[in-house]
Amino acid sequence: MKITPLFAFSDNIIWAIESDDSVWVVDPGDAQPVLKWLSASGKSLTGVLITHHHQDHVGGLPSLLDQAPWQDPMAPRVLGPAYCQSFGVNTVVTDEQRLPLSDQSPGGASLRVLAVPGHTQDHLAYLIMPSAIEPGPASLFCGDTLFAGGCGRLLGGTAEQLYDSLVRLAQLPDDTAVYCAHEYTLSNLVFAAHVRPDCLPTQDRLNQVRLIRERGGCTLPSTIGLERQTNPFLRTAGLPAFAALRQEKDSFRAPSR
Repeated sequence: MKITPLFAFSDNIIWAIESDDSVWVVDPGDAQPVLKWLSASGKSLTGVLITHHHQDHVGGLPSLLDQAPWQDPMAPRVLGPAYCQSFGVNTVVTDEQRLPLSDQSPGGASLRVLAVPGHTQDHLAYLIMPSAIEPGPASLFCGDTLFAGGCGRLLGGTAEQLYDSLVRLAQLPDDTAVYCAHEYTLSNLVFAAHVRPDCLPTQDRLNQVRLIRERGGCTLPSTIGLERQTNPFLRTAGLPAFAALRQEKDSFRAPSR
């Protein structure tokens, strides 16, 4: 399996997934990066995965449905929550639903749907499970629920929902690769180092991320194990502490260096 970041807007990342003969993209808020990549690679789309309804995640769907090359032009597949049907989702998926990534390779990688509300009420994540044909760690596409070094804001969901969703994701195996939808790692780790100044793994990760970003690099994917070690939102002692930390992050302004 090959996963390619396609950059959009100021910090969005649209993930392109190639598995056997299938090609999927996740949260195409802008169609142009996807169309350019498809043209340059000679690929055609199997389907689209939508995590939630925000415009920077669904805005490119109309253009993709109209302009992209599809493996089945008569039945383009757009998977997502029920709330997103008005934005172009034509295949509603729900918690713990499982589907093959490719109908042509039933023994290949599969998709597991996870309901992870909190950032929004309708938020889903997609866990790509390895197989004997495509071995390796699982890959989590979590939209705006879990970020590298942080988590999403509350924009429709509740602190309790987001806390429960993060607890659920933190129980995945440590080697699970984490593909979130924004390049927020540096600002998240600045906050993480602020609230946990004595955590050496967080400080070390912050220094590494600074270098990557100074060179124009992408800091993703992360892993569940790394997030459990350095992400303060996965290390809170219960819901009240989590809610307080989320509120603190909302108003945090990084000190000038």
